[in-house]
Amino acid sequence: MPATFLSYLCLATSMALVGIYVGLSKPLLAIFPVILLAWLRYAIAAVVMVGWLKRAPDEAPMGLRQILLLASGALIGNFLFTLCMLTGVKLTSALSAGIVMAGIPAAVALLSRILLGERIARRTLAAIACAVLGIALLAIANLVAQPASVTDAAQTGTAGQTLLGHALLLAAVFCEACYVVIGKQLSGRVSAKRISAYLNLWGWIFAMPIGTYLLLRFDFSTVGWQQWGLLLFYALCASMVTVWLWMTGLKTIPASSAGIFTTMLPISATLVGIALGEQFTGIHALAFTLALCGVVLATWPKRGPAILQANHPDHEKLEKPLK
Repeated sequence: MPATFLSYLCLATSMALVGIYVGLSKPLLAIFPVILLAWLRYAIAAVVMVGWLKRAPDEAPMGLRQILLLASGALIGNFLFTLCMLTGVKLTSALSAGIVMAGIPAAVALLSRILLGERIARRTLAAIACAVLGIALLAIANLVAQPASVTDAAQTGTAGQTLLGHALLLAAVFCEACYVVIGKQLSGRVSAKRISAYLNLWGWIFAMPIGTYLLLRFDFSTVGWQQWGLLLFYALCASMVTVWLWMTGLKTIPASSAGIFTTMLPISATLVGIALGEQFTGIHALAFTLALCGVVLATWPKRGPAILQANHPDHEKLEKPLK
């Protein structure tokens, strides 16, 4: 099996699993506070991945730049993404998360322009516009859908929560885009296993103060075995499997091409939301169509296949380092 195809498979599987655990996080959020859920995720994964922290004999020691990239990647693409995504899903729905997350490829293109100096084509600008329109339509639809029998004050509070939820999901989109850009700077220099383990460890450190406080005051007798099983799946997928798959795929695929595979995230998250019984209305369909139009515009292959660059011996020189 060609190495390039295996890289594609790793990237696609990683984003599909992210979308699945985004959708399945909704039942967990009904039990655990957001930061406690994040703390438990990092703690479980840290135990499983403790052996991944060790440097292989043929791997060069990490320099200050790699350490800073790992810390910033954990803060933005791991910890902040988790908080924004989980809180956003809690205030909206897994279905809404799937629609908003469809803007990730456009966000990757935008940040590639800002951080890597890549030119944004008119087609990419149109993709960003489609994603923003889809998100705006979803937010407006939820405002209109507020029950007429609710008082104005209560209506305002619910509407405010919904808007905040969508804003946090949008923030999670850009956190994930940062994760893609930063991950490319690390791949090829640090092993995928060590990247996964250190990103999780840094995330646990960031969640430690508030997470420990909530841990000591939480009644774990309310958690059933099904919830524990779902938490275990969530922890291993979010902190271990998806990160390792993504970093493995990024070794041979340019960041701009890897952005294509983030389309698997909103698709799988939306399907999970529907499977959990969330209503898929006509407005949701229109918003999702707009978001997917943005995905197609952002990821449609260019004339000169960027994929060839991945196999070029000097392809690393084609990408400028972070400023």
